[in-house]
Amino acid sequence: MTGVVVAPLRVEASALRTPGLVVLRGGMGPRRAAESAQRLAAAGRPVLVAGVGGALVPDVRPGDLVVATEIDGPDGRVPLPSAPMLAGALRRLGLTVHLGPIASSPSVVDGAERARFARNGALAVDMESSEFAALPGPVAVVRAIVDTPEQPLWRPGTVLRGLSGLRSLRAAVPALREWCEAAGEGELLLASPRSFCAGVERAIEIVERALERYGAPVYVRRQVVHNAHVVRRLEALGAVFVQEVEQVPRGATTVLAAHGVAPAVRVAAQARDLRVIDATCPLVMKVHTEVKRYTGRGDTVFLIGHADHEEVEGTVGEAPERIVVVEDAEAAAHVRAPDGSRVAYAMQTTLAVDEAEEIAAVLRSRFPAIEGPRRDDICYATTNRQRAVTAVAGEADLVLVVGSANSSNSLRLVEVARRRGTRARLVDDVSEVDLRWLAGATRIGITAGASAPPDLVAELVRCLGGLGRTRVTETVQADEDVVFTLPREVS
Repeated sequence: MTGVVVAPLRVEASALRTPGLVVLRGGMGPRRAAESAQRLAAAGRPVLVAGVGGALVPDVRPGDLVVATEIDGPDGRVPLPSAPMLAGALRRLGLTVHLGPIASSPSVVDGAERARFARNGALAVDMESSEFAALPGPVAVVRAIVDTPEQPLWRPGTVLRGLSGLRSLRAAVPALREWCEAAGEGELLLASPRSFCAGVERAIEIVERALERYGAPVYVRRQVVHNAHVVRRLEALGAVFVQEVEQVPRGATTVLAAHGVAPAVRVAAQARDLRVIDATCPLVMKVHTEVKRYTGRGDTVFLIGHADHEEVEGTVGEAPERIVVVEDAEAAAHVRAPDGSRVAYAMQTTLAVDEAEEIAAVLRSRFPAIEGPRRDDICYATTNRQRAVTAVAGEADLVLVVGSANSSNSLRLVEVARRRGTRARLVDDVSEVDLRWLAGATRIGITAGASAPPDLVAELVRCLGGLGRTRVTETVQADEDVVFTLPREVS
């Protein structure tokens, strides 16, 4: 059942009415709003309250939109969890959107009363939303600003500011329609394991401990793990991310990222007298050790992986003249070696298991003497997460994978889900979820790459719950209890 938009005033309803969007006039003030809310409660439909409102803080201007994360009313605060997704849809329309609490008052506020609401943290105020906030189904609130602390309602220019607010409401209609079509009952299917693996947790802890022990700044070559949220948090603590060690001041404390580096990077760091702390994942180190063993005895090594990935670049650097990167089965069918009897293969740790095995099978068929690792190089966490998303994708209408666009293991989870015939999308956080993806999706699978923080998954679950997907089922494919020791510099 699609949602309805409730507009308090006739002029607001007129601005919002468009084919495909059900708009009801709720009436101005708490009494009329309460009557409308009572009627809608019986219908059980998702409700989006949209109209004009007043700003409480200086940076919210006439014509801006405020999406309520919660409603502060006479009976306390009521959270509206779907707000970040609605705000994202509005921003994609090019509108100026603020995300935060909206206060609800029984009468028009100004002066000291406006300041009181602002001190409580609200961004805007209206007279109706609190009556709808406690409805049993999904609820959202959007207010277009007409008056501000500097430009009160009963001042010249109100008509022009009102027209600006109504224009913003009109421009917001596509996003409001998307919310109404996305809201509805459903189930969330959580894949487990998901989010941080032991190698990622170790790398992050290394940077945190280095900052505690040696003080800021601590320099980190490349992203310590491939996740924008992790990088921003560590930057706020005092980490400085650089592309190459040549950008680090001489003698400074420097962390090498989890993906591993070529020996030349270590030599360059030594030449600058850097205090180096190695955060390379032990499973990546294992691949480096294998490659050095193979190339040290004269083998050509076929490295299955993506040539532009940081991990592959570091591994190739161990012996670039003897390592050939093989990216797909077609390349494996044509790759050559000086001596076909002296060949070996290794794998990038974050590949899709089935694709990597397909490539390895081609190499084994072409080079019967080829030697590979006793166990696949693909790390346990990558394998576990791919198995978990496979199980969930078979039951879902849509799979959402939390992870950054430069995260190989997160991208592979999207590919694995799609190979099951399920729609799948990669999102850095809830703000990137397009409401249009959710229309008709009653069962939504959720997972996260090994470099994505678990709190991002929790936020996604909360937001989708605010759209009506309140049933949550977790599918556990493996229990992970792996712990890696820290380097002595920070232990």
